[in-house]
Amino acid sequence: MKVQKQQFVTIKGTKDGLTLHLDDSCSFDQLLHELEEMLSLKQYVHGSGPVIGVNVKVGNRFVNKNQREKLESAIKQKRNLIVETIESNVMTKDEALRLKRETEVVSVAKIVRSGQVLQVKGDLLLIGDVNPGGTVIAGGNIFILGALKGIAHAGIDGNKQAVIAASLLKPAQLRISEIINRAPDFIQTEGSDMECAFLNENDEMMIERLQQLTHLRPNLTRFEGGI
Repeated sequence: MKVQKQQFVTIKGTKDGLTLHLDDSCSFDQLLHELEEMLSLKQYVHGSGPVIGVNVKVGNRFVNKNQREKLESAIKQKRNLIVETIESNVMTKDEALRLKRETEVVSVAKIVRSGQVLQVKGDLLLIGDVNPGGTVIAGGNIFILGALKGIAHAGIDGNKQAVIAASLLKPAQLRISEIINRAPDFIQTEGSDMECAFLNENDEMMIERLQQLTHLRPNLTRFEGGI
């Protein structure tokens, strides 16, 4: 009885090009050998057609720099194939720590006084006030359980989905990503409800009551249940 050889490489065509699914249970050498064999088939060798983008998915396999270069080299040898991405479900410790810093909510209990700057990588939850002349900066969202009378800059790395919320929103300046809005430029809602600032689809800064945030930013799951 003939035993069927296990296939380590699967190629699927999509509207955006090719996707290579590489098995994560075999050795890297086995994987590379089968990839080279499969890409030697006639349809991948000729160079008369258009350039085809290739997305490589390696599953639960950590791929180091040298292995990435070998995969890219094997694919690039075929004249009409070009590597666009190599995706792995595994990341290095440094990458994991960086992602954690960028996505975690940092809680701080203090008053940010004039001349002081408080900056975090991810989301900021400040229990306290930002006095006139004080500044808070975050890579993600800014939530303030207190009065915002100074400057707040959310989404500093270009995240236009970031929001700024405060119990009392009376800022000297608001900034989300690169969009700046000074206090006289917007009309606040009436009442003393907690309010939030966000960018609409036209990159205009808007102010709404906090209750609207779940509709404005439905993917803001960390905000679920309120502050």
